[in-house]
Amino acid sequence: MNTNNQFQLLRERRFAPFFLTQFLGAFNDNVYKNALITLLTFQVTQVAVADSNTLIILGGALFILPFFLFSATAGQLADKYEKSRYIQYVKLFEISIMIIGSIGFLSHRLELLLAALFLMGLHSALFGPIKYAILPQHLKQDELVGGNALVDTGTFVAILIGTVLGIVLISAGTSGVMLVCIGTISIAVLGWLASRTIPNSPPPAPELGINWNPLTATLHNLSFLKRNRTVFLSVLGISWFWFLGATFLAQFPLYARDYLGGEEGTYMLLLAMFSIGIGTGSLLCERLSGHKIEIGLVPFGSIGLTVFAVDLYFATPAAAPGAGIAVFDFLADHAHSRMLADLLLIGMFGGFYIVPLYALVQSRSDPAHQSRVIAGNNILNALFIVLSALMAVAMLEAGFTIPHVFLATALLNAAVAIYIYTLVPEFLMRFLVWLLIHSIYRLEKSGLEKIPDEGPAVLVCNHVSFVDALIIAAACRRPIRFVMDHNIFRVPVLNFVFRTSKTIPIAPVKENPQLLEHAYDEIASALRNGDLVGIFPEGRITDNGELYPFRTGITRIIGRTPVRVVPLALRGLWGSFFSRKDGPAMSRPFRRAPLSRIALAVGEPVPPENVTPEGLQQTVLALRGDWR
Repeated sequence: MNTNNQFQLLRERRFAPFFLTQFLGAFNDNVYKNALITLLTFQVTQVAVADSNTLIILGGALFILPFFLFSATAGQLADKYEKSRYIQYVKLFEISIMIIGSIGFLSHRLELLLAALFLMGLHSALFGPIKYAILPQHLKQDELVGGNALVDTGTFVAILIGTVLGIVLISAGTSGVMLVCIGTISIAVLGWLASRTIPNSPPPAPELGINWNPLTATLHNLSFLKRNRTVFLSVLGISWFWFLGATFLAQFPLYARDYLGGEEGTYMLLLAMFSIGIGTGSLLCERLSGHKIEIGLVPFGSIGLTVFAVDLYFATPAAAPGAGIAVFDFLADHAHSRMLADLLLIGMFGGFYIVPLYALVQSRSDPAHQSRVIAGNNILNALFIVLSALMAVAMLEAGFTIPHVFLATALLNAAVAIYIYTLVPEFLMRFLVWLLIHSIYRLEKSGLEKIPDEGPAVLVCNHVSFVDALIIAAACRRPIRFVMDHNIFRVPVLNFVFRTSKTIPIAPVKENPQLLEHAYDEIASALRNGDLVGIFPEGRITDNGELYPFRTGITRIIGRTPVRVVPLALRGLWGSFFSRKDGPAMSRPFRRAPLSRIALAVGEPVPPENVTPEGLQQTVLALRGDWR
């Protein structure tokens, strides 16, 4: 069942059991980890004589080490074996880990507590490749953004609630340890029960031989990432987000105490604002992207991350107003509103940034290698998290403050964003297209499901303005290779978008016969490769609002490569800034108010044997109706 509501997925067996399983796993990780950190911070003499800071650093290293050692092996296992059964074994492993950890808590044996922490890292490393590789097997292409948004939101909510519960339970007097033991084992059992209802997910590579050498397996896994340049750079973008997120999360406790004068409740408040922002941004992605993978949101997200992280630096008080301020007193001081809003917006724009990247990696990686690609992503994520810690330590040791760390991260984010968008201009191109649809126009869409999800087809549409191709591209779930008059193709700024989207320039035979023949060759090649090709059969932008006769080029295209033809009609663009009403286009900037309403209607596909220019023109005219 296809759905336009991402929350509907939470009621369906193909998604809900997996979502609950991954949520409980992340939840349990954080309950155990934060209970242990609190124990080592405030009750260290009960379990060891070592310095608490040393033990906390050691614990963090033990938790992240398995991601380097075992992620590559986990990716191979996830590609080789049926995923639902694999998850069940991983969740049984989690139950045994929590039993070991409980024995450590009850007997005050530090070695068992740290061993359990290491094993929880191993559990997360084993589960990580499944977390995102299973979604494309159960969700449709237009559900991937919504599914990823729910998973990311669930993860950060689990981190938030798990952190709070772990601290609360271990601090509950003499019964705290027992409550942690009962809680973590119970959560693990619930996760295993949820995993038993996950639908079967056939392995994409059952014949795969497992390489048990961590070093060579890791290098091999990373090689899968580099085979697809866009996927590799998207993974680097994801890893950069974890660098940024880990930097902020790691500094929150000391930031709350030393710069805001707060107590534990203030730290929880900062964490809550950041997590709520991530969840809100993730869930908004589906609405903003129109139920498709909209990588134009990635630059939008990175801009917000930089702007509000820089503002957080300036919103930080010059000196803490006091010490041990209760959270309600902290909230009552309106001077903190700007800083809290910055944290919320950093999280929100982080959601805009991360969700499309995960969906892009899932959709463009080879299904036979998908789990190994995700495993490679997890390895790089862990590496970037370690690098973030090293950068923060180096800056603080050099005399910089925590607000300086936030500022440096924000400026680095801007530099990394510019670098990535220079390497992959598709991100910036899609951002410009997305901005056009969400700032200048308000687009209504109907019949988009009639455009085939895969395979070749030719899209034909009336030609009203200079941005027709951009509007169609923004609405369609699949990339489209447009055929466009070479003069329009060369329009400044728009030319960047057209080149990046592999638009095919064409010219009349009288102007450039070589370019005309090259265009037809490119069209045939694109259709043989299974692409969508978009054309404007009128051959010109209307200057009177009516359709000009469709030319015979469509007949030549279909005669050479017989494929389906999908008629489209743009409505409401006549009279806009980019149309030729009352004179040259783009000469009157205030023809319409921002967010003026336009529409794109899609008709039934026409079989190649029934394609005629006259018939297509009548179909497009009927789709357009009287609204020009």
